[in-house]
Amino acid sequence: MALDLAIILPTLNERGNLAPLVERIAAAMGDVGWEVIIVDDDSRDGTAEEARALALGDPRIRVIQRIGRRGLASAAIEGFCATAAPFVAVMDADHQHDPALLPAMLASLQAQAAEICVASRFVPGASTADWAAPERERLSALANRVARRLTGVELTDPMSGYFMLETARARALVPRLSGIGFKILLDLLATAPKTLGTPMRVKEFPLQFAARREGTSKLDRAVLFDFLAGLYDKTLGQVIPTRFALFGTVGGLGVIVHFAVLSALLFVLGEGFALAQTAAVLVAMSFNFWLNNWLTYRDKRLKGWSAVLRGWLGFCATCAVGAFANVAVATFLEGRGLFWALAALAGIVVGSVWNYALSSRFVWGRF
Repeated sequence: MALDLAIILPTLNERGNLAPLVERIAAAMGDVGWEVIIVDDDSRDGTAEEARALALGDPRIRVIQRIGRRGLASAAIEGFCATAAPFVAVMDADHQHDPALLPAMLASLQAQAAEICVASRFVPGASTADWAAPERERLSALANRVARRLTGVELTDPMSGYFMLETARARALVPRLSGIGFKILLDLLATAPKTLGTPMRVKEFPLQFAARREGTSKLDRAVLFDFLAGLYDKTLGQVIPTRFALFGTVGGLGVIVHFAVLSALLFVLGEGFALAQTAAVLVAMSFNFWLNNWLTYRDKRLKGWSAVLRGWLGFCATCAVGAFANVAVATFLEGRGLFWALAALAGIVVGSVWNYALSSRFVWGRF
């Protein structure tokens, strides 16, 4: 049987969902040639092992286990590049996306009625009754309005995670995709006009968005940050690297923390400037580590007390020279009569570039 469609399933702790989902896909696809590519972010629950066990009984199932790489968007990109199928779909493994839509989406692409097919939660005939997440629905609606302006495509659900397109078209877009966060469809739609010359023609299919079968969602409160990062990458990312911009944003918040601690020690407790500046550096550095781990490097996030502690120690160690330069420059300038706030700011600027370069490499980039 000829291979027509590759179905990419990005997974993180989805062990119990895989076998039932493969059964649903097989029932939906009938005599169409298909394969499932499970791209697993080194799940702790044995998802990759379960996928390999399924593959022993069904050669249509393949597994990519990623070590040190995380994120739905980058998982989809690796799936695009790992298949020979002429068409490729991306869907969640948690059973919220109905496989019954796959044959109709594939037929539409094969008939050239569209260049990308999207399963929409908001098109007439769709339903989110089983979602039971009204706050997420409101966030999706707001994000959709912003995304439509960015992509130039009229869609009811440009933030959907369930879509299908021609594989060659997807691979042509890959070099210009950011691969950040979860919203790979937004990235594809925004990149297409710059790479292919015109926006992709889209057809939407009503999705009965179901409740998650088991496990917990991979999305957390940082999903909004991912969305904003994606918007930034598509607008200014070629001027200033997105990761550096996110690191700088966190650093800006760290400046507020730094000055709050410094001011409290100087004017409330009456400590000397050198001691106050040193304490402010340590507190701000710890704050920056926590927020960068949660947001900037969430695709490489350190988890578990031991990993976080080692990461924090590594962050402090790699930033030690930057911190020393920060304190030395600030203290020198303040001692020469420069206003204390300007002296502190000068120290922060000197240390920031060093902090970014080494922490990116030795704390979150060790793989």
